[in-house]
Amino acid sequence: MNELALGGTGWGGQIADGALLTIELAFATLPFGFALGLGLAFLKDSSHWFLRAAGEAYTTVFRGLPELMTLLLIYYGTEMALHALAASLGYDVDIEISPFCAGVLALGLVLGAYSSEVLSGALRAVERGQIEAGQSLGMRPLAVFLTIQFPQLLRIALPGLGNCWLVLLKDTSLVSVIALEELTRKTYLAAGQTKAYFLFFSVACVLYLTMTILSGAGLVGLERYLDRGWRAGR
Repeated sequence: MNELALGGTGWGGQIADGALLTIELAFATLPFGFALGLGLAFLKDSSHWFLRAAGEAYTTVFRGLPELMTLLLIYYGTEMALHALAASLGYDVDIEISPFCAGVLALGLVLGAYSSEVLSGALRAVERGQIEAGQSLGMRPLAVFLTIQFPQLLRIALPGLGNCWLVLLKDTSLVSVIALEELTRKTYLAAGQTKAYFLFFSVACVLYLTMTILSGAGLVGLERYLDRGWRAGR
């Protein structure tokens, strides 16, 4: 087990750093993806056909593309687009996209597509009469959303959003293909150096499983917290 030592020739510290970067990447993507999903949910619930069509088109595209393809398109395509833009403006600059930023953007775009389906259904599940009651009291649209719609929306959507979070946590491994040294990348490097493939990939599996178990426990606790008033009123 010297391969997993924290110092010297061991890879334990490197694996721990990779796991931490995986968590950072997932948490950086989460607010962007869920905010995008909420915006798409409102688009698909709009009374204007064009906005509904735009929301549906977005989700169709990003749910249909493989996540790895989306990541590669964002990482390489964004660099090419920025180079072309700089050249058109007469600048000759070397532009590189951070793998971390590319990962957040690509995974966030995919997360937004999937979470929009969950949030769209939850948005429609909130009783329209409550919204109309708030409007009749003179509440502004933002106040109606924050005090009436959003708390109920979050309670209804949380199980589905929890599944989206767990998928996101595992999808962070895809970013290893663009050389971001998260858990999967660190594991691959360690296994390649030591030839202890079974050992290191088993450790990575245990770490991913630990993250999902802890996330599941946290989600259960959050569901109970959000359901406290609902259970009391039944």
